[in-house]
Amino acid sequence: MSEKLWRKNLINIEPYVAGEQPKNDKIIKLNANENPYPPSPKVKAILEGKTIAELRKYPSADASVLRAALAERVGLKSENVFCGNGSDDVLATAFRAFFNSDKPILYPDITYSFYPVWCELLKIPYKTKSVDDDFVINIEDFKEPNGGVVIPNPNAPTSLGVGEKFIRELLENNQDSIVIIDEAYVDFGRYSCVELVKEYDNLVVTQTFSKSRSLAGMRVGMAFASAELISYMQAVKDSYNSYPLDQIAIETAVASLSDEDYFKATVEKVKATRDRTAKKMREMGFNVLDSETNFLFAQHEKLSAKEIFTYLRENGIFVRYFNKPRIDNFLRITIGTDEEMELMLEKLSEICK
Repeated sequence: MSEKLWRKNLINIEPYVAGEQPKNDKIIKLNANENPYPPSPKVKAILEGKTIAELRKYPSADASVLRAALAERVGLKSENVFCGNGSDDVLATAFRAFFNSDKPILYPDITYSFYPVWCELLKIPYKTKSVDDDFVINIEDFKEPNGGVVIPNPNAPTSLGVGEKFIRELLENNQDSIVIIDEAYVDFGRYSCVELVKEYDNLVVTQTFSKSRSLAGMRVGMAFASAELISYMQAVKDSYNSYPLDQIAIETAVASLSDEDYFKATVEKVKATRDRTAKKMREMGFNVLDSETNFLFAQHEKLSAKEIFTYLRENGIFVRYFNKPRIDNFLRITIGTDEEMELMLEKLSEICK
């Protein structure tokens, strides 16, 4: 039988692979960078007060209430804020809106693996720039002509970040292209450049409620940029999905923003657990990078990452292993509760012995 001609028109793409979602709730899940603590009690109050009748209506098309709350928190205007269905949706919208040049966009070679997926899907030319042997991004690599720049800060899966000096130099040397700073993990200890939106009209900063605000299940993300750039993102959104955020997601996100004390306390708990865990792992012979995120990136001096990954998995602990060049001997370990991390450390101690 001859091949059907329509098969030649099917997309040929290697999709993004998310962290495994175990079906057993007894698994200690440290593989998806989720927050181990629940959202603010104010979020719970919103959910408990909902009625099913409310679901018959469409939500706000532009999430105006949430945009206003976000703008107030960072000292911008609503016109400087875009909201979408998680930062993945926000970033994909930005890629569609801004990267339409025949020049390649630039981003690090070791980074969030959704970037090349979007480039392939949207037919955006791209070029990766190698981080050094310590996984540090070199600013000099991003001073050549390009169609745009994407820098995650802090980076994933390396957990390392850059400071204000790096970002200002990046912006000064890329004034003819859009620069996206992906700040998904910024609340866990790295400088946020949102304030620079007031100075640079080509800067787009993306963030998420999934990590530090424990709302990964709600899928809420945002971008901060000049009013002009936000208007282009809105136009792209309205061309394929006029209602990306549902009403419950909008209301719970606003409630989360209203509880700054809970937000700060939760973040500090994660950071304290992270630093204690890193210290104990180093005592076991691990090289643990100085994390500025809610996860650790580590390798053992003798044992292979795959061997440790398999042992932990057999003992009901899921961490992330990347079978990719340069990082195939590292594990990415999400920070869980103190109890979860102690159990993981026990298992690591067993295999290290």
